[in-house]
Amino acid sequence: MDFSRYFRDYPTPDGHFGPYGGAHLTTELKEAFEEINAAYQSICQSAYFINELRRIRREFQGRPTPVYHCDRLSRKIGNCQIYLKREDLNHTGAHKLNHCMGEGLLAKYMGKKRIIAETGAGQHGVALATAAAYFGLECEIHMGEVDIAKQAPNVTRMKILGAKVIPVTFGQRTLKEAVDSAFESYAKNYKDSIYCIGTAAGPHPFPLMVRDFQFCIGEESRQQFFDMTGHLPDAVCACVGGGSNAAGSFAAYLNDPVDLYGVEPLGKGANTGDHAASINYGKPGTLHGFDSYVLADENGEAAPVYSIASGLDYQAVGPEHAFWHDLGRVNYVTASDKEAVDAFFMLSRYEGIIPALESSHAIAYAIRWAKEHPYGSILATCSGRGDKDVDYVVEHYGYGDDREY
Repeated sequence: MDFSRYFRDYPTPDGHFGPYGGAHLTTELKEAFEEINAAYQSICQSAYFINELRRIRREFQGRPTPVYHCDRLSRKIGNCQIYLKREDLNHTGAHKLNHCMGEGLLAKYMGKKRIIAETGAGQHGVALATAAAYFGLECEIHMGEVDIAKQAPNVTRMKILGAKVIPVTFGQRTLKEAVDSAFESYAKNYKDSIYCIGTAAGPHPFPLMVRDFQFCIGEESRQQFFDMTGHLPDAVCACVGGGSNAAGSFAAYLNDPVDLYGVEPLGKGANTGDHAASINYGKPGTLHGFDSYVLADENGEAAPVYSIASGLDYQAVGPEHAFWHDLGRVNYVTASDKEAVDAFFMLSRYEGIIPALESSHAIAYAIRWAKEHPYGSILATCSGRGDKDVDYVVEHYGYGDDREY
C-alpha cells in the first residue's frame, strides 16, 4: 500500500480505518461525540490552535523530548544499537500529556467546564489532572480499585492537582471497568463536560484525535535520529495496550523503509490466558463503541485480561492498529511480564533510566531484536518513567540484586 495519501484517506468521515473504528453510541452520547468531532474538525487546521498547542508543548511540557543512544546496553548485547525516544522526560513523566493538553485546549474552545476520563496506570489521570489545572477546569478521573492500590503514587498526584478520583468497584476493577464508569458519568454530564479517553481507542473521533496529538513523538524522533546518525533506524518499536504512544511513534514512519513493531503484553503466557495481547490472540469485535480486535469469551463478552503493567491490561486495541496489522505495515509481537521486568532492571542498571512497566515491554522487545541482529539499529519509545512502579516492583521482585549485570 502507498502511504503517501494515507492521512487524507483514513479515517473515513465516519471514523473507519477499513472495517475498524466507527462509533456505536446511544442517542445521547452520539450527539455528544458529534459535537466533539465538529469542534475538533473546526480547529485542527487552525493556525491559532496549532500555534497555541506548540507554545504549550515548548514552554510547559518541555518538548521536544530527546532521542538517547543506549551505548552501554547496546555494547552489553552486541553490535546492534538501541536508541530510546525519551517520552519519560515529558512533563508529568509520560507521553499522555501530549494528547491531554490538546484535549484540554479543545475543552476550553468548546466552553466546557469539566473533564471526565478513565485511567489504568494513572499516567493518563495525572496528565489530565495537570491539563485541568492548567486550563482551570474541573477534573473527574475513574480508576479501578485494583489499579488504585497498585499505582498509589499517581493517585496521590491526581488528588494534589485537584482531581476527583472515583474508585471503580465492579467487575475486575481495572481499566475496562474504569472506561465503563467514565462513560456512564459522561452520559449524565455531557452538556457541560468533555470526555477525554486515554488512548487511541474509543468511538470516533478519539482514535483520530489522539493519534494526531501523539504524532509529535514520531515526527520528532524521525528528524532527531536522522540528525544523530545520518539515516533512519532499521526498526521502531513501542508498547501497545490501547495504542496511543505506539500510534504516535509509528505514524511518521509509515511511508519509510523502517520496520515497525507494536509490543503487546503477554502477561504470564499465552497458554495461561493471563495476558492482554488482543491483536495476537483476539478476534474482530466491538467494545466501548468501536470495532477492533477484542479478547472475548465464548459468548462474545469481553474476557478477563491481565498484565503486570496497568496501562496495558485492556481487552481491545485502537482501531488504527487493527488496520495496520491487517495491512501488514506494523508487526504486532509480544513481551511477557518476565521479559518486561528483566528489561526494567537492565535499563536501570546499564543506563540509569528507570522505565515504566508499560515501556519495559517495548524495551524488552528492543533487547530481543538487538540480540537477533548482528548490526543495525532499533528505536524504542520509552513512553513513561517508572516512579509509579518502583514500590510494586520492589515488593514483588526486590531490587534486582539477584540478576547478573
